Amino acid sequence: MDALGITHPGEVEMEMVDVFREYTPFPYKYMPEFYPWLINNSKSSWGVGYKLSNTRARAKALSQGMYAYSESRLKQMTREHPADVVVCVHSVLTRPCMEAYAKLETRPQFVVVVTDLVSTHMFWYDRRADLTLVPTQPAFDRGLKAGLSADQMHIIGLPVNPKFSERLKDRDVARAELGWDPNLPAILLVGGGDGMGPLFKTAKAINTRRLKCQLAVVAGRNKQLKEKLETSAWNQPTHVYGFVNNMPLLMGAADILVTKAGPATLNEACIAGVPSVIYDAIPGQETGNVEWVVSNDAGVFAPSPRQVANAVESWLSSGGQELQRRAQAAAKIGTPNAVWEIANYVWEYAQRPQVVNPKRRRLADLTKLPAPRAIYRSSLTPLMRPRVRKRASRRFWRSVIGSKRI
Repeated sequence: MDALGITHPGEVEMEMVDVFREYTPFPYKYMPEFYPWLINNSKSSWGVGYKLSNTRARAKALSQGMYAYSESRLKQMTREHPADVVVCVHSVLTRPCMEAYAKLETRPQFVVVVTDLVSTHMFWYDRRADLTLVPTQPAFDRGLKAGLSADQMHIIGLPVNPKFSERLKDRDVARAELGWDPNLPAILLVGGGDGMGPLFKTAKAINTRRLKCQLAVVAGRNKQLKEKLETSAWNQPTHVYGFVNNMPLLMGAADILVTKAGPATLNEACIAGVPSVIYDAIPGQETGNVEWVVSNDAGVFAPSPRQVANAVESWLSSGGQELQRRAQAAAKIGTPNAVWEIANYVWEYAQRPQVVNPKRRRLADLTKLPAPRAIYRSSLTPLMRPRVRKRASRRFWRSVIGSKRI
């Protein structure tokens, strides 16, 4: 939306619709609260559910069930938000929303922007969508398996806010603005907007190594975590933050990022040229993100606090050469221009005419069916036909004589 506002100022009207909260009934409307709770408390259950549902047939069945349950509200959404183009950025909502628009006589162009990097769920892919933009080749290949044709998709990279690259600053300038030590290597620890994962234990594991560095920990909306971090004793300069909106500044000042495998955060780190130590990944959608970073030499996977501390200590003890090599590898796979390309595609599709949905025939054309008598007789074997004729004869004489038995 920001990119469209910059490239086409005053030419486009945009709305962001929270479909879960505004147009789905219980329990779907509470998914924004339930999702982080589930990940923090029962990550394995989420992984099992993700794997079991991740087939074409099951994804279709679950989406149809969600649409049937939310049909009236999703149709209300199509009426209350008329548009020239609809951009879907959530996997679970792709098929149900597409189904709601498919019920109309004419519908707007429907563009899907896949925001999972590699291990994408089948929920993302609907052959009725006019365009599906994917971030990586594995995501493209998954779309082919889901039944989309190659010309329905484009590999475009993962979008980040267009202001991110503009706000990236030189390391010394960024540290001066933040009040960080200009000479000590900086390790930035983040756990997403909700401070998910073992962020506190990971920070304390690095703290026990007494390294010549400084820490910056972003607790997000997790107020308990922030308070716990602020009241702890540290062996090096440590800066604690809550929810932040200056991530470009923090990334620009950092040498190492310690994070969970969130796609947006990893892509921002790559754009900033900061290598990542990944300590956690949500089973399913984030598993492939780890493989993407590690295979491109832009970071390592360290699934325990001790392993994170080992990786950080190893990188810092290399005299800067290891950090520089990995920083260059990270910068190669960052996609700072993806958001602009996506905005161009959305603008292009907004100029196209409304799509005329095919009319649904609720009843078959009865004139093309064989006569009922023909169907009845063709289903009888030769041995059955004399018996049928005999029963028909009995019914005839009963109708003539009355109730008297023959």
